[in-house]
Amino acid sequence: MPAVTRQMRPHILLAAGVLAAVLLPVSSRAVHAQTAGRMQVIFYNTENFFDCFHDSLKNDHEFLPTGRRHWTWTRMEYKAERIAKVLAAAGGMNTPALIGLCEVENRGCLSLLCRKMPDYHYKILHSESPDARGIDVALLYDPAQFAITDSAFLRVGDGTDLRTRDILYASGATADGGTLHVFVCHLPSMLGGAKATEWKRQTAKNMLRQRTDSILQQDWQARIIIMGDMNCPPKDDIAGMHNRMTDLQKKGIGTEKYKGRWTCLDQFYVSCAVDSVCEAAVFSPSWLSEQDEKHTGTRPKRTFKGFRYNQDGYSDHYPVILLFR
Repeated sequence: MPAVTRQMRPHILLAAGVLAAVLLPVSSRAVHAQTAGRMQVIFYNTENFFDCFHDSLKNDHEFLPTGRRHWTWTRMEYKAERIAKVLAAAGGMNTPALIGLCEVENRGCLSLLCRKMPDYHYKILHSESPDARGIDVALLYDPAQFAITDSAFLRVGDGTDLRTRDILYASGATADGGTLHVFVCHLPSMLGGAKATEWKRQTAKNMLRQRTDSILQQDWQARIIIMGDMNCPPKDDIAGMHNRMTDLQKKGIGTEKYKGRWTCLDQFYVSCAVDSVCEAAVFSPSWLSEQDEKHTGTRPKRTFKGFRYNQDGYSDHYPVILLFR
């Protein structure tokens, strides 16, 4: 499979425009209808974007050539191409200013992804987290639209036995001369039961609340975005921040499907200053979906069905888009 090259990109963008106008659900079609020249933020759970090399400090044995998933360089590179295709299509005719990612193993994977998008001159913000499997969050940013002035990786539950992904924080100047504060997170999963693991997610949310409160106390009109896989349905439980995915969830629109039920696990929280000038949508064209064999309708076309490799898959999540008016 060839890489997404400079020559191919116009065709990808043209296809994205057609898909956005015809195949998207009403919520995202309305957002994508007038994207030219408007700042965009995308978040995407890439579903196990691993390299094929062993890291002795991580439990990455499944994603090795000799592992249960037989993860090779060819599969890794093809995965990067598929992610690049999704991001180019989701961006439409724009270069997204910010792309938050989760389930990425390391900077090498991110560098490979950027090479698959040669027309996007993204910089990478990433750090290794204490997650046992080695998956991290990351931020790709276009320095022409977001000039970073500060960044940090916040350790969740520091001093406890909670080994989870760090929360990425960055602040930067936008094209209008203002400051934007951005958090990228991947909260602990419900593995072991929703109630039994709620304290883990709440620990991360408490950290987010403390950080956003501190920013808003200094400037109540501060522009703040929290994006990430929250591993729970949308809730407005971060003080001073509005969850833009709550209304979509009420309409039955989701980013991930489990046992026949759609949930917006991937979310944007925004401060009041952002809430008044943005729209949110789930990017879910038909080519990013497949028939749900066990339940009705469709579901995201994922890379693995159990341990069975699906070459035509992308991720078990749809990306979400935040579009500034």
